[in-house]
Amino acid sequence: MIDPIPGNSVLVPLTGKKSRRFYCRPGTLRQLAFFLGCLLHGAGAAAAQQMPLAPVQQYALQSTSYDSSSIILIVVAITAVLTSLSYYLIITKEKLDRMLDRTQQITHQLKRSTEQLSYMVATSPTVLFALKVEQKRLIPHWISDNLTRITGYSIEEALEPLWWEQHLYEKDRGRVLKESRALFSGKHQVYEYRFIHKKGSVLWIRDEQQLIIDENGLPKEVLAAWTEITDRKLEEIDLRIAATAFEVNEGILITDKTGRIIRVNSAFTRLTGYTMEEAIGQYPDILQSGMQDKTFYAKLWEELKQNRHWEGEVWDRHKNGTIYPVWLSVSAVTDHTGEISHYVSAFFDISALKEAEEHIRNLAFYDPLTHLPNRRLMLDRLGIALVSSQRSQHYGALMMMDLDRFKILNDTQGHDLGDKLLIEVAKRLQSCVREGDTVARMGGDEFVVMLENLSKKPEEAAVQTLAVAEKIREALAATYWLDLGNPSENKNHFEHHSSASIGLVLFLGHTVPINDLLKRADMAMYQAKHAGRDTIRVFDPAMQSVFNERNALEADLRHALSGGELDLLFQVQVNAEGQAVGAEILLHWQHPQRGFVPPAKFVPLAEETGLILPIGQWVLNRACAILAAWADHPLTRHLTVSVNISARQFRQPDFIDQLRAVLAEFEVDPGRLKLEINESLVMENPEAVIAKMVEINKLGVEFAMDDFGTGYSSLAYLSLLPVNQLKIDKGFIRDFSKNSQDAAIIRSILSLGRSLDLVVIAEGVETKAQWRYLSKYRCPYFQGYFFGRPIPLAEFEDYLAKKELESS
Repeated sequence: MIDPIPGNSVLVPLTGKKSRRFYCRPGTLRQLAFFLGCLLHGAGAAAAQQMPLAPVQQYALQSTSYDSSSIILIVVAITAVLTSLSYYLIITKEKLDRMLDRTQQITHQLKRSTEQLSYMVATSPTVLFALKVEQKRLIPHWISDNLTRITGYSIEEALEPLWWEQHLYEKDRGRVLKESRALFSGKHQVYEYRFIHKKGSVLWIRDEQQLIIDENGLPKEVLAAWTEITDRKLEEIDLRIAATAFEVNEGILITDKTGRIIRVNSAFTRLTGYTMEEAIGQYPDILQSGMQDKTFYAKLWEELKQNRHWEGEVWDRHKNGTIYPVWLSVSAVTDHTGEISHYVSAFFDISALKEAEEHIRNLAFYDPLTHLPNRRLMLDRLGIALVSSQRSQHYGALMMMDLDRFKILNDTQGHDLGDKLLIEVAKRLQSCVREGDTVARMGGDEFVVMLENLSKKPEEAAVQTLAVAEKIREALAATYWLDLGNPSENKNHFEHHSSASIGLVLFLGHTVPINDLLKRADMAMYQAKHAGRDTIRVFDPAMQSVFNERNALEADLRHALSGGELDLLFQVQVNAEGQAVGAEILLHWQHPQRGFVPPAKFVPLAEETGLILPIGQWVLNRACAILAAWADHPLTRHLTVSVNISARQFRQPDFIDQLRAVLAEFEVDPGRLKLEINESLVMENPEAVIAKMVEINKLGVEFAMDDFGTGYSSLAYLSLLPVNQLKIDKGFIRDFSKNSQDAAIIRSILSLGRSLDLVVIAEGVETKAQWRYLSKYRCPYFQGYFFGRPIPLAEFEDYLAKKELESS
């Protein structure tokens, strides 16, 4: 078929022998047909000139046969046509073969490109989606194969209508659904959200969506591209964390490998005073204070190069010139080749830490009130002094001193005033010694002075020490004017007079251990107190034997109670008619080796060591148990029992509770129990003691004032004291016949008792003359050897029974 339209590129078939199909361009066929027509027309014209024919004849001739020349011409024409046609067919075949080869190449390239594209999509982090729009809902109808690799879900699962919405991260779902609705307004939508992997992990997705509009302007399809950005998000989080960490309270500066500052944080500016603009381009030595030398920094850089890290304490200088300590940490940063590329320095101000360390050091080594070295530091310095003395052979001296009557001031005027006295004492002590000597507060009102580098001769060293001791004694004996701290009152200062008992000992090297040296100084001070106070005593070997005896006695006393060595003795108390009205319990110690140990020897020791507390509780329990037993017998049920209460026992915060408990335990009549206290206890803190006595009175227990008359200062409080009985001290009874003043005191006490309606009992009555004199002045009650010695309980009860028989 020939295409009549010129220039058309459509190929039309030609059929030849063996049904072989050839193709030629239509223009070429037209040229061949035109040429063939010309030949046929020429042959016909020649034949007509030779033999003119009628039209009918001519038609018949043409339709049946030609002459030989015409036939030759026709054959030649046909041959020419066929030759031309063959030529064109050959040319066309070659072109078609080339076109077929080209088509095959293009097809192969297209197939290869398709395979490459499929591989790229399969390995890409981007998943492609095609989604149909149905009533503003997106229904996926095609998804790239890499979905399974990225999300774990199969294509079939992902083609479910609600698959995407159901697997959005819960906290992102509301935001994402809201943002996705903006897609139908024609926006090109891009958002990031979290998506749940099939295994449960969380993926970060960057979703880019484009709406396709049909010819009517209606939403037709959505093309979407998912890109997994989990790693990028994690990097962003790390960067945010790093940025946040960079802006911490620590100052941070980053330098290049040459040490030039390239970045600082805001804390750097706050700590150093330098702004970012001022610091960048500078070197860290703008912060150097000069307190570390070049050697220090050389070692720092050497360690930094070797270990890639250094940290330690450095003193920096603020922009305003202030020098302050920092804790500095420097780390080297290396590149991929292992070479140092940067240095990162972090530091923080440790001024507060240094102050706290100093405070802790002061607490550990210094007394917080007087700021003197405490016991711990004193012992350290004493150890060093002994070494120095050993080397130089110069004597040293240790002085221990205790303030006299300090407790009375502390309890009567308050602890604040007592503290002010201690501060003033510390100042006076420091003014009496050389700069190299040590003054320490060991605790309470006890101070120690250590002198060093005295003479090499012991006699001269002793003279030097005594001179300093005397200077100290005089300084501490001078009047104190203590600030009352209340300017509104007329009296701004409190006048106080005090003194000190000073004991001293010399030392040379390590001839005597430190603990023994302190004990010797303490023994000398103890001797000074017993010598009348405000005195100085030097240790001598005789003191050591006394000290050893005291230690041995203390060790034995600690085992006396548990070992059953302590017992109670009862001394009868009688009325004017000689009838027994009660008994005083006296402590008795019968030692297995020592034999009888007098109370005057071990009771003060028990008081000093604190052993009086368990012993006193034991005595109180025994007394109540005896009262309970006596209550069942007519002979003893009217008797009272007097128990001596020590000052230390009475001052216990829970003493009233202990007393209440023991009364309840034995169910005794509290009125039958008398507690004997002495005047010195009352005078330590009259207000507090009186308040406690009132509380005990409420339990029904009565008080007796023991050794009355030895402390006249208590007379002012006598009308306020809730006491029922006064006991005249036996010292007055013993000597009244020879001393008129003692006799006058006895008469005054008896008169005072009658005036205040107090029971008076005279103790220590040993002779008939004493009894008669006391009876003459109407003394109502008596106690002493004249009526009966202290005896064990069984003997005391027998004594009562015998007296009962004698009177009946």
